[in-house]
Amino acid sequence: MDWKRISFFFLTVVIVLGAIGATSPSLVERIKLGLDLKGGFEILYTAEPLAAGAPLTKETLTQAAESLAKRADKLGVAEPEVYPEGSDRIRVRLAGVKNEEEVRGLMSKPSVLTFRGPDGTVYMNGTDFVENAAKLSYDPNTKQPIVEIKMKSREKFKEVTTKLTGSTLSIYLDDEVKSTASVNFPIDSDSAIITQTSVTEATNVAKMINLGAMPLKLTEKYIQRVDATLGSASLHQTARAGLIASILIFIFMVLYYRAPGLVAAFTLITYVWVLLAIFDFMNATLTLPGIAALVLGAGMAVDANIITYERIREEIRAGKSILSSLKSGSKHSFRTIMDANVTNLIAGIVLYYVGNGAIRGFAVITMMSIIISILTNVLFSRWLLHLIIRGNLLKKPSYFGVKEADIRGL
Repeated sequence: MDWKRISFFFLTVVIVLGAIGATSPSLVERIKLGLDLKGGFEILYTAEPLAAGAPLTKETLTQAAESLAKRADKLGVAEPEVYPEGSDRIRVRLAGVKNEEEVRGLMSKPSVLTFRGPDGTVYMNGTDFVENAAKLSYDPNTKQPIVEIKMKSREKFKEVTTKLTGSTLSIYLDDEVKSTASVNFPIDSDSAIITQTSVTEATNVAKMINLGAMPLKLTEKYIQRVDATLGSASLHQTARAGLIASILIFIFMVLYYRAPGLVAAFTLITYVWVLLAIFDFMNATLTLPGIAALVLGAGMAVDANIITYERIREEIRAGKSILSSLKSGSKHSFRTIMDANVTNLIAGIVLYYVGNGAIRGFAVITMMSIIISILTNVLFSRWLLHLIIRGNLLKKPSYFGVKEADIRGL
């Protein structure tokens, strides 16, 4: 018996199980729950410009969604999901919200952009600017990033800058100052230039002005509420079902495949742990579709083990040695496993690019599950089997669930 390999096998198992036991409670505690698990509400808004006849572009809709997400952040909503849909809709999903009416009232208010003097006096608002005319540019002399703004009224802009010469003009969005510029002289032009310190800052100011220059009216078209108790019940029921299914799968694998079944149970636990660790690292939000994707990935991981072990058992029944059966069975089953996983990976990629919201979340976890399953339940599992078989710990076909009477001579 090769004690070096056997010791390395058990050392690996002890270290991995120790890491799982030490980190799993904190991982589970840190996972962010989505609307369907934590409770909250979902709103579908229809958007239209406040100015009659003004165009509603995809860019403006995206900017409005970004503005709503920032507004939700300021209201203390953790991980708000806000994204545009179609040509005139915005979907908002807010989890863990208690003061629903207050949040809904503040979320649906149009973004108000104003230009104010140092004393807070409002001199201009979003309707004074040409829609979507603010753009990022660069000063030809200093090469500094600047924001160019197009005004509707040249006379009004000249009047404002004349009054504020030697002072400052600040940009406010929803009563929060976003940028302040010095007014050095009266500007007799329909264009204004705001110098910025970075490209990122200039881009954000241009977006903010374009959004404020065409404020949107949001109308609630659809609202769905999920009670926190219902969400919690869904989570507990799902967790309980997953635990029962996992235990039954482990029992089946051990009883039917014996020693390889134990290895499969260990790598399945490792697979779930690695997936949760990556989920936590990504700071992602867990939803019911996400749990469904996780369970689907676990099923595919079990399937990969079954395909491999069945192939190894066939080789043993054909009269080959345990080590030869492992090599041959692993080689012949690998292509089948990879074909199935690549097919599902392609489906996940398509779902991600075609879908949105919960569908994208399902697709991301599905793709993550496939990659982690290949690493843990294919490569890691086979490496562990190689250690114990090469270490001569498993010498008898019965350790693989194969009866002596079923073995055919070569």
